[in-house]
Amino acid sequence: MELNLRGRTALITGASKGIGLASALALAEEGCDLILVSRTEADLQAARERIVGRANVAVQVRALDLAQAASVDQLAALHPDVEILVNNAGAIPAGNLAEITEPVWRQAWDLKVFGYINMCRAFYAAMKQRRRGVIINVLGSAGERLDAGYIAGSTGNAGLMAFTKALGATAPDDNIRVVGINPGATATERLITMMRKRAQDRYGDPEQWRKLVEPLPFGRVATPEEIASMVAFLASDRSAYTTGTIVTIDGGVANKGAVF
Repeated sequence: MELNLRGRTALITGASKGIGLASALALAEEGCDLILVSRTEADLQAARERIVGRANVAVQVRALDLAQAASVDQLAALHPDVEILVNNAGAIPAGNLAEITEPVWRQAWDLKVFGYINMCRAFYAAMKQRRRGVIINVLGSAGERLDAGYIAGSTGNAGLMAFTKALGATAPDDNIRVVGINPGATATERLITMMRKRAQDRYGDPEQWRKLVEPLPFGRVATPEEIASMVAFLASDRSAYTTGTIVTIDGGVANKGAVF
């Protein structure tokens, strides 16, 4: 399916690894010029080399901490022409209410929750002036499958789901679309590290981590590329009537009981 994205400019946060990098690759293969953002310059340069080795597109990198509002303002000033914004940066730690202290809670939300909100505020304003743009917020299925053992993440993702739906509902007034994606368990470096630790605790062998995902649909976790394909589709005019909604990609886990 031709998505007709060639020549558009996309900015992806958390773009050096995992879903962010996969999304950048998917958009590059569709012909989008890219701005990659994360906190680590070396990782960004490695991601850039990988992308330009596969696609003939322009790729810029910006090493910025988007937990800082000033970094968001700087980014928006440098790239006012962004047509596709993919918010993906941020990892909220696991833990229950007693385990997640206030400083940890606030630090995690500064990047994942307030970072997304600030990025939307800054780039929506530029998109509104042009009357064109798409914002895709990559959230997480814990926002709908609530987990007291991941209380900061569940609460943050649920809040961002509400934010995305509310903003996306009025965005057509400005000829803009705002949508969200809720990935379930996905084979990122972070998840595999967590699974290896859990396998060590449960089986005494980190290499047994694949046993932990056997109860999942299809006996596996999602791949970053499967999430990235939805990012590319939602960014395109093939999905021009989609806004103010959340697409869940978890193999149906949100509608089942515990699986791990």
